[in-house]
Amino acid sequence: MYTNGYIFRYAGIMVIIAAALLSTAAMLLKPFQERNVAIDKMEGILASAQIPGVTAQNAIQLFNEDVTEEIVINENGEAVETYTEPHKENAKAFNIDMKAELYKKSQGKPFELPLYVIEKNGQKLYVIPVRGTGLWGPIWGNVALASDLNTIVGVTFDHKGETPGLGAEISTKAFEDQFVNKTIFDNQGNFTSIMVVKGGIGKLPENDRIHGVDAISGGTITSNGVNDMLKDVLESYLPYIKKHR
Repeated sequence: MYTNGYIFRYAGIMVIIAAALLSTAAMLLKPFQERNVAIDKMEGILASAQIPGVTAQNAIQLFNEDVTEEIVINENGEAVETYTEPHKENAKAFNIDMKAELYKKSQGKPFELPLYVIEKNGQKLYVIPVRGTGLWGPIWGNVALASDLNTIVGVTFDHKGETPGLGAEISTKAFEDQFVNKTIFDNQGNFTSIMVVKGGIGKLPENDRIHGVDAISGGTITSNGVNDMLKDVLESYLPYIKKHR
């Protein structure tokens, strides 16, 4: 019969061994996890610009080929760093923590944001990453603007835990395709962002429908989150956009 002391020692040793194994596994897997996160990020950026044929297998290659500049801009719209070298996943812009920088903005502190320039069919496209809050957690994505820095070429959205069939629909092609050819400025040059309209853009005046998309039926809170995310983040890029329009 084993004594209580033996049982406790045995259990303690097994706990230590299990913890060591788990820690080692986490350390070994971390580079692969980080690589997968980077690839997913690249896929989203390229997909927003309507780059065809992007997969997890070729995302790094296409990202380095099609992204010609990665720019870090500050709250005044100034480019504080421009990266044009290969291995663009090493650029400061690619590794900016959007959540942290947007929090700085909310606190009235200086902040820096990334901007990606893509060459496609002889035209420059500008990809702006966006991040906000849905019903159950963070939502994020990318907005690709044409060379006029006004017309949307494409968007991608994703989420951590929105409700399937409702808020999770923000990451579907049907929702994202609505944004193509919409504009974020009106004819007088005023910033409008893109309105996600409950009940559909038919509720808007006809002249404003170019700045709106239909909200997701049954996904009001997530739709509102997308609406607020676009307004807040795109507004953060306005100083840069206005200098380069």
